[in-house]
Amino acid sequence: MNDLDPIAVFRTEAAEQLELIEAGLLDLMRDLSDRAQIDAVFRGLHTLKGSGSMFGFDQLAAFTHHCETAFDRVRRGEAAATKELVAAVLDAQGHMQALLENPNGDHEAMSSILLENLRNAVGATAPQNAPAAPVITPPASTSISSGSIAGGAKAWQLKFSLPANSMANGTNPLGLLDELRELGECRIEADIGAIPPLQDLDPRDLHIGWTIHLTTEKPRSEIEDVFIFVMDEMTMELTEHSAPKQPNPTPAALSPRQSPASEPPKAAIPPTEAGKVQPADTKSQKQADNVRIPALRLDEMMDRVGELVIAQSRLSQMANSAADLGLRSVSEEIERLAGELRDTMMVLRMMPVASLFSRFRRLVHDLARETGKDIELVTEGETTEVDKTVIDRLADPLVHLVRNSIDHGLEGPDDRAAAGKPMTGRVILSAHQTGSEVVISIRDDGRGIDRQKVRAKAEANGLIQPGAQLSDKDLLQLIFQPGFSTAEKVTNLSGRGVGMDVVKKTIETLRGSIDITSEFGKGSDIALRIPLTLAIIDGLLVRVGNGRYVIPLTAVEECLELSVEQDLRSRGRSFISLRDKLVPFLRLRELFRTGTEPDPYQKVVVISTGSEQVGLVVDQIIGDHQTVIKSMSKLHDQVSTFSGATILGDGNVALILDVAHLIAAGQHQEAQLRAAG
Repeated sequence: MNDLDPIAVFRTEAAEQLELIEAGLLDLMRDLSDRAQIDAVFRGLHTLKGSGSMFGFDQLAAFTHHCETAFDRVRRGEAAATKELVAAVLDAQGHMQALLENPNGDHEAMSSILLENLRNAVGATAPQNAPAAPVITPPASTSISSGSIAGGAKAWQLKFSLPANSMANGTNPLGLLDELRELGECRIEADIGAIPPLQDLDPRDLHIGWTIHLTTEKPRSEIEDVFIFVMDEMTMELTEHSAPKQPNPTPAALSPRQSPASEPPKAAIPPTEAGKVQPADTKSQKQADNVRIPALRLDEMMDRVGELVIAQSRLSQMANSAADLGLRSVSEEIERLAGELRDTMMVLRMMPVASLFSRFRRLVHDLARETGKDIELVTEGETTEVDKTVIDRLADPLVHLVRNSIDHGLEGPDDRAAAGKPMTGRVILSAHQTGSEVVISIRDDGRGIDRQKVRAKAEANGLIQPGAQLSDKDLLQLIFQPGFSTAEKVTNLSGRGVGMDVVKKTIETLRGSIDITSEFGKGSDIALRIPLTLAIIDGLLVRVGNGRYVIPLTAVEECLELSVEQDLRSRGRSFISLRDKLVPFLRLRELFRTGTEPDPYQKVVVISTGSEQVGLVVDQIIGDHQTVIKSMSKLHDQVSTFSGATILGDGNVALILDVAHLIAAGQHQEAQLRAAG
C-alpha cells in the first residue's frame, strides 16, 4: 500500500467507520430508545456518505444516503426506531462493505432488495399522524424525504474560519458554501483581513474566513451538519436572528402553536450562547499524536530488531571471551539498548483483544436470528493486550468455537424453560493475562458436553477401543479430532465434523494449548492459552549431549540438582519428590537419543502450564537467552517436540522446546507407570 495514496487511506478509515456503525446498531438493538446511539449511527452514516462522495465512491455514497436519511427521520421523531429498522440497516451495512471493496461492481440488484427492506421498515415505523413514507428506489433516484420544520423561515448569521492546513488535508471550503446555499436564501461575505503580505503568503494555506447571512426553514442542526467533518478543528459562531417579516396568515392556516401571540420573536443569542465552537485542542492534540502505520512496516521492524538481538548476542559472546574491558563496556551498553528497543517494539505490536471481541457481536446477532434462540454475548477483559499477529490468527478459531457454543451448547427457548433456565442463553468471551500467556475462554450456560455421546461417537469412528479407560480430560479432547461431531443432523452452522480440528491445529501453531471443562446440563468452558507474542521470548538455554535447546522462561518454575544416586533410584519410575509431591520427569537425553554418556551432575528443570508440572533432565543449564523465534521448515511440521528454532551468538542453531507437548508426554508416562504398577 502506498502510504500517500488517498484512496487507500479512505478505504482504511471507511472500514473503521463501518465497524463503528455496526457497533452502534448492535447497541441500539438492545435499547431502541438510546438517543445517543441514534445520533452516533446517523453521524457515522453521514460521514461515510460524504467521504465516499469526496473520493469517487459514488455507489457507496448514494446507497448510504438512503440509510442516513432513514436515521435522520428517526432522529427528528418522524419515524420510530424498531428492531426491523435496525436489522435492515445492519443488512445494508454489510452491503456497504461490498461497495467499499468493489466500487465498480454490479451491485444494483442487491441494492434494490436492501432498499426495499429499508422502505418497508421505515414505512412501518411512521407515527400515526405523520405523512406516509415515500418510496425508496435504487441509488441515483429519489431518497427518503426529511420534510421541513413547521413555523416558517428563520434568519441566521454564521461566521466561520478553517485551519490554515485545511485544503492540504482535503477540505474544500467552496463545497461547504455550496451546501449552505442549498439550505435557503444565502448571502456570503469573505473576510480577507487575515491574508498576509505577498512575500509571506504560502499558497497552500487558507487565510480567508466567511460571514454568511442565511434564511432557511431548516433547523439549526442541519446548518451545523454541513460542518460535521471539520467541526473539531474550525472556529464558528452561529447566531439566530428574528425571522423576516411576512404577511399575517389567515386564522385557518395557524395551529395553536403557530399563533403570533403565543410565541414572541426571539432575541439574538450572544455569540457565547449561540453555538460558538472553539478548536478542540485536546482532541486535535490526540489526533496529532497518533500516526497510522501499515502493519507490514511493523513486521519489517520486528524482523530487524530480531536480527539486532542475534547480532548483539554474538557481540556479547565475543566480548566475554576477550580481555578488552572497553569492548565489554560497549557490549553491555548495546545489550541494554537492544533490550529496550525490543521491549518498545513489542509494545508497539500489542493490541487490546477488544478489537477481536467486537467482531463477534454481529456474528452472535446473526446466529440468534438464524437459530431462533435468544442469545446474550458478554465480553470481559477487553483491555488485555496481545501481539497483533496472535489476534489476527485467533479470529477464525474463535468463530468456530462461538458458533459451536451457540449451535451445540445453547438450548432453544422451550428446552431452557423446561430446564428452569432463563430464556436468554449466555455466551461469555473473556481474556486475562497470566505471565507471558493470555487465556481466552469461551463459556456458555447451555447443555454441556454429553460424555456418553462423545464416547459412543469416538468408538464408532474407531478413535478409541470400546471400553477403553480414558481420563475426563482426554475424553473431552476427542471433540478436536478430524471429522468428529455429535450433531444428529447437518446444519448451516455445524455437523460436518470440520472446524474443531482446525481450531486445535491453529492453536498449536501459535504454541498454545486448549483446556476444556464442562458440566452436563450447566454449560461448557473452552480456554485457549496463547503466548503474548510470537517474535521474541526470554528463554533458558540448556545443553543435552552436544546439542543446545531453549525452554521458554515463562514455563520454568525452578531448577534442581539430580545426583547420580537419585538418578539410579528413579530408574523404572521417573519421579522426583518436590515438596511432598511426586513430579514426573523426562530424560531429554533418552528422548532425543543423543548417544552420549550422561554428565555426573545432571539438572532437572521443572516446567508447568497451569497446575500441571513435569521435570526435564538436562546435562547443563547455560543461562538466560533472548530468543528470536524462527519458524521450522515444512519438513518438520510433524515434529511436535519443538515449536521453533533460534540462532545463537556463535551462529549455531538451538531448537525451542514445545512445553505443552512435553507436559503431555510426561502425563502419558505417568499414566503408563500407574497402570503398570
